[in-house]
Amino acid sequence: MELEEVFTVHVKILETFELRNSEDDSVVMITFTGDVTGKYFEGIVLNGGVDTQVIGKGGDRHSLSARYMLQGEDFTGQSCEIYIENNGNINKKLKSSLFRTSPTIITNSTALSFLNSDILVGEGKATDTGLDIIIYRVSTSEEEC
Repeated sequence: MELEEVFTVHVKILETFELRNSEDDSVVMITFTGDVTGKYFEGIVLNGGVDTQVIGKGGDRHSLSARYMLQGEDFTGQSCEIYIENNGNINKKLKSSLFRTSPTIITNSTALSFLNSDILVGEGKATDTGLDIIIYRVSTSEEEC
C-alpha cells in the first residue's frame, strides 16, 4: 500500500470561537480560507470553511471535523469545485504531523471523479505561516491485489 499526494490545502485562519466548559467537553470552531496546490488540482478555499474541534474535559480526547469547498482547475485545465469533509483526531504521539484524518470528497470534475470513491488520508502539518492539510489517496500495487 502506498500514499500518493493529491493536493495540499494551505489554511489561512480567519476567526476562532470558543465554548469553554469546566464540567464537560469544550468546543472550538475555526473559520478559514486559503489556497490549494498539487499535481491534480490548483485553486482556493471558498469562504465558509469551518473546523469544529471537540476537546474532552481532561484533554484526553481532541476530535476535529472540517467542512470546506474548493474552487479552481483540475489537472486537465477544467474549472471545477471540490467539497471536503475531513474528520479525525489530534494525536500527541504523532511525530511528523499534528493530526490525521479520513477525508470524504465530492467533486464535479470528471478527471478527478476517482476522488469521490478512493480511500483518502489527510495529514495536518504546522508551517511558518499556519497549517497545511495534505490529502493523499491510498493506492495498492497489483501484487497486493
